[in-house]
Amino acid sequence: MRVAIVHYWLVSMRGGEKVVEALCDMYPDADIFTLVYDESRVSEKIRKHRIHTSFLQRIPGAVRSYQSFLPLMPFALESFDLSDYDLIISSESGPAKGIIPPPRATHVCYCHSPMRYLWDHYHVYRSHAGLASRLMMPMLAPLLRSWDVNTSLRVDRFVANSHHVCDRISKYYRRSATVLYPPVNVDDFTPAASVEDFYLCAGQLVPYKRVDLAIQAFTRLNRKLVVIGEGKQMEELKRIAGPSVTFLGRAPFPVLKEKLSRCRALVFPGEEDFGIVPVEAMASGRPVIAYGSGGALETVVPGVSGILFGKQSVDALIEAVLEFEATEHRFRPEALQAHAEQFSLDKFTTGMQAIINEELLIRKADRARSQRPVTAIQRGLETQLPVLVAKPHSTTLQ
Repeated sequence: MRVAIVHYWLVSMRGGEKVVEALCDMYPDADIFTLVYDESRVSEKIRKHRIHTSFLQRIPGAVRSYQSFLPLMPFALESFDLSDYDLIISSESGPAKGIIPPPRATHVCYCHSPMRYLWDHYHVYRSHAGLASRLMMPMLAPLLRSWDVNTSLRVDRFVANSHHVCDRISKYYRRSATVLYPPVNVDDFTPAASVEDFYLCAGQLVPYKRVDLAIQAFTRLNRKLVVIGEGKQMEELKRIAGPSVTFLGRAPFPVLKEKLSRCRALVFPGEEDFGIVPVEAMASGRPVIAYGSGGALETVVPGVSGILFGKQSVDALIEAVLEFEATEHRFRPEALQAHAEQFSLDKFTTGMQAIINEELLIRKADRARSQRPVTAIQRGLETQLPVLVAKPHSTTLQ
């Protein structure tokens, strides 16, 4: 069985790329197809595979500014020749599911999210975009939405990374999905012997992550906040930060691991489809203060693994921090670690393999039914069907 893994772009190592790594473990001989690829920013595990890029890779600046080429992405995805593959697994968020699968192939889509910038986060993205993008998006978005919905019909089985995403797949594509949480390498994280007096905020510095709320809240509280991550909001966030906020930029894994295990709590103010960093914090024995929406509702259990706040505002976050500090002693590292285990890599690979095997069997049964010989009864019925004969048009003058 020839296997192809399709991922939107390979330019960093975030949650989506961790899923690709897990799929690479499951199918070590699989080929990878992606729109653009930066070899220096992905893991050795991914680099070991044969990687096919689209024509966007050859456009100067596309690897660095790939998001600007969104209107060309449908053409780039459909240019991939997947006619020799039996199983296609698309890792969708960017887009990726829009490839053209051959008729006999099985296409399973692991959906991190329907494209946020086309659907429920469209107005947020547009309000923070540059002038040219703000002018173009109203004209391009309807066309891209139509393509996105139409290409959902090319998928045999949707797998959603959370119930939150499952609901969005149902809303926008009118398709059902199986929920399987993404893989978190919980064994890579361990609690520290001691906790230090700082809070942590880690992730991409882009508007929908709402890191600005954390910075404003901790500046007002005069509590220490360490921010790990990079993105286009970096300079803007530094301008509003007080002296109690420290920016570390893009930190290597050992630094992230150390900060997760030593922080008082992880602060997670955005709405995420799932959110891997909160689970990594729990695996490190540290609780999470999260906005109560999206994937956080499926990972953060109040009083067990963290605290939820109900409104995306500075005041609500401050209130949550003060509530946490009043009950901080109740959170036990061993309970947090046990809670994180349900999101482990083993759980993902076992679940994904079962889903794929089931879908392969369904497709095999469908092909067998379509190839059954015509029975004598069927032939007899067909001979009884009326035959419509088209007659030439005629005009009769009275």
